[in-house]
Amino acid sequence: MKIKRSVSIVLLVLAVVAAALFLGCRRASETQTEQLNIASDNDLQPGRAGGLAPLVVDADAPLLLAEPRDAENVSASAPTPAAAENAACFVCHANYAEEPIVCSHAAANVACTECHGKSYPHCNDENHRTPPDKMFPPDGIRAFCAKCHPAHDVPAEKLAARRIQRGLNVNNDQALVCTDCHGDHRLTRRSVRWDKKTGKLIRPDAGG
Repeated sequence: MKIKRSVSIVLLVLAVVAAALFLGCRRASETQTEQLNIASDNDLQPGRAGGLAPLVVDADAPLLLAEPRDAENVSASAPTPAAAENAACFVCHANYAEEPIVCSHAAANVACTECHGKSYPHCNDENHRTPPDKMFPPDGIRAFCAKCHPAHDVPAEKLAARRIQRGLNVNNDQALVCTDCHGDHRLTRRSVRWDKKTGKLIRPDAGG
């Protein structure tokens, strides 16, 4: 009888201790959860200590959806498709990137290829021996430009002033070609030279 009573007392004590532990853990858990909820509320309320900074919304800011899908393939400085297309030419002909004739034509959406053809073999020739599809000898420049620019009413005195300004040794205005006065559309140094009428390679490494 004494043994059974002792066992009963021990079991009762263990039950009381277990109940106390259970209640203590539950209260601690509830307190911790309540503290977390309070902290979360504070974090979500702008201006409170420890909270997020106030959200400022700029109504004029562009949506991300308005950004180009492939920003790497879009030139930020290309206002026209022609200007973007010309970027392929500037890989080798960087000297023409700011050239006035190129820039003015690109602004009007007229690319290099409009005058010189697509010139794919020329672009793909790493040895620089293949000519562009179209080149213009001096006696062919005026006729070609006149296809788009038929009128050219310039007083004789203005032509004379231009000749002096550019140091042109031409006394006859009729001998002038468009690129004598307009732009800077000639290479000052050539590594390769072709016959501009036939496209035949005259000299590689021509120098000047």
